Amino acid sequence: MAVTSAVTSAPSSSAATSSTGVDKATIAGNFQTFLTLLTTQLKNQNPLDPLDTNQFTQQLVQFAQVEQQLKQNEQLATLVSIEKTASATTALAYVGQNVAFDGQTAALANNKATWTLQVPAAANVTVTVKSATGQTVYTGTFAMGEGTQTFQWDGVDNNNTKWPDGNYTITATAKDANGQSVAIPSEVQGVVDSVDLTKTPPLLSIGGQTFTLDKIKRVVRATAG
Repeated sequence: MAVTSAVTSAPSSSAATSSTGVDKATIAGNFQTFLTLLTTQLKNQNPLDPLDTNQFTQQLVQFAQVEQQLKQNEQLATLVSIEKTASATTALAYVGQNVAFDGQTAALANNKATWTLQVPAAANVTVTVKSATGQTVYTGTFAMGEGTQTFQWDGVDNNNTKWPDGNYTITATAKDANGQSVAIPSEVQGVVDSVDLTKTPPLLSIGGQTFTLDKIKRVVRATAG
């Protein structure tokens, strides 16, 4: 078992998306229909009783408004495309990175499962690790300083029995000034295996679980050993 302070950094990300909310094909069709009707009306107006000037002006204004709506939709579609490209580029940068994200369940592999604890103040923190079936496999108390602390479990329980690889859940508590138990928020660390760019926003795959970019809290620098 090991408890260390995490040295971290995080790239900026953006995962926002937008939609025009208007069917461009429908507007374009109505625009063409309106133009055809207006042209037909002008061709067939009575020379002795021409189209009212005010009415004609209103129709021209409507014509301009529809044209502007079409251009706005095209610009919004371009912005959406740019945003998707930016999100994809940002997501791809995480592949192969060891990251921390909100959670209590981590995978034990190669004799190591890692969690990050956000300790509000220096305290003796009691850590309990449970198996996927809810069985308590390890309990220990450690003196931790304030801030981000990394806890690693080697898969060995309190009876010195080695547990198999798999998912394990941590619970961390500390005593407050009144002696009451206070839960310590935990984050899970894992390597980003792949990115699914067919989803909006892109999904990061970490230890068999998928997460959006906003769930990533930090990138954790690899340590020797």
